[in-house]
Amino acid sequence: MDDYEVIEYAKTSSNVEILKAVNYKEPTYIRIESEKRFPVGTILKSDCKVVTEGAEQIGTVSEVKSGKDIKINTEYDIKYTGGYSKDGLTIYVARTLPKSVNINGKEVNLIESIGRHHELVEKWLVDDLYQYQYAHEVATKIERQYIESLGVEWHDYDEIVGKLLHANFERKLEKSPKDLDMSPYLASNDTNTITEIRNSAEP
Repeated sequence: MDDYEVIEYAKTSSNVEILKAVNYKEPTYIRIESEKRFPVGTILKSDCKVVTEGAEQIGTVSEVKSGKDIKINTEYDIKYTGGYSKDGLTIYVARTLPKSVNINGKEVNLIESIGRHHELVEKWLVDDLYQYQYAHEVATKIERQYIESLGVEWHDYDEIVGKLLHANFERKLEKSPKDLDMSPYLASNDTNTITEIRNSAEP
């Protein structure tokens, strides 16, 4: 049983609580049906079948999204460093980004931290009709939990990666994927980048 943090709840017409919760390890995103309401931020345990609080089973899992079968592509230019395909089956990480960085003696795989633990979670939430800003906020929290689980201080990671993200953003796009989901750019009203992506997209 792993820990899952509740990010939303809503009542159905049959008075069943529908909870959404995320776990950072793989990561995994689950939809929970329960007779109890839990506020956002509550930590519950689940094996992706049942959900418990303490020793009490409080619900069942009706949907699971896992990062196991997601393809990560590092062959393109991505202005925001990470992105995702419209169908959500491919996560893009900029080809100019180092595959890993050493932070205080610990090697951190950026394809995992940025691609699987941030961009994938963000895409799940965007597809579930969350506002992009909230999806990004949740994804950043999952990325941070993953980094801290490696024994790396978030401040140290954020400082190093922030410089890499800025350097990547300054580069001119030469080859963008044709199926890139434009949600982050549209939400940011980044018209210059949108134009640059469209002009550099594969035919």
